[in-house]
Amino acid sequence: SGHAQLLPPQNVTLVSKDFEMILSWAPGEGSPPDVTYTVRYKSQDHMDKWIKVPHCRNTPRTSCILTCMFSNIYVKGRAQVKAVSGQLQSLWAKSPFKDYFSEVELAPPVLILDAKENSIQVNASFPLPTCVQNLPLKYELNHWEAGSEDKVSKSYRKDSVTLDTTALRSNHCFSARSIFDSIDLKHSEFSQPVCVPLNHRG
Repeated sequence: SGHAQLLPPQNVTLVSKDFEMILSWAPGEGSPPDVTYTVRYKSQDHMDKWIKVPHCRNTPRTSCILTCMFSNIYVKGRAQVKAVSGQLQSLWAKSPFKDYFSEVELAPPVLILDAKENSIQVNASFPLPTCVQNLPLKYELNHWEAGSEDKVSKSYRKDSVTLDTTALRSNHCFSARSIFDSIDLKHSEFSQPVCVPLNHRG
């Protein structure tokens, strides 16, 4: 039938999750099972041309990570995606313009705990993409005695803190969330609690 056509992807949008910037879309109506997608992007500092995204060429997936494609976190960018199946190609479908700085959604920090005799060292690291190392992040640390509802909460800017545990006994649990105070205050979910025994007297 000389009228075969492939409809473009739908709901094309740039979304953020766990510090990444991701283009996501849904298959166009009536898309065949063998359909693949190709993605290009442009940012406002080079508006004249669309740039190919090598890792999202002929991909069967309906998302593409674009975090490190944009020149910096403040420049707005957009992307477009087309469907391909055999000899057929759809028209390009474009996302709205977005920038990383105002869109970013955070992931919780990764906590590493080192309990000493009367103190515990808490190291927090943020699972940031390689190209985004300078976000001014803080984290809020909760700790509580296992089984208790009574949480002690404090925010820190530096990645490593040492807490005095002289007065603490039994198992204590620690959990943290990332905080980014930009245009508005954002925070991640809390990390899964990590529990450690403190000052057990043998």
